[in-house]
Amino acid sequence: MAIREAISALNLADGETAVLHVASRVFAALVASSRLTEKNSDELIEFSVRTAVELARQTELAIESAGEVISRSPLGL
Repeated sequence: MAIREAISALNLADGETAVLHVASRVFAALVASSRLTEKNSDELIEFSVRTAVELARQTELAIESAGEVISRSPLGL
């Protein structure tokens, strides 16, 4: 499949787009720190996505409503 076709086939929801943005930043940090090799790119992509999803999950748990943080946050925010 050509890249243009693959891109046009994507249909990401807002939450998925947010996770993609965070995952790309995590992945970029791994690349910048010279952790990317030809053999581990799939593993680092998976790690980046898992990390982004966990950050989103933790954020969702910490926020009760717009601008309100739950008191049980481990950071005491």
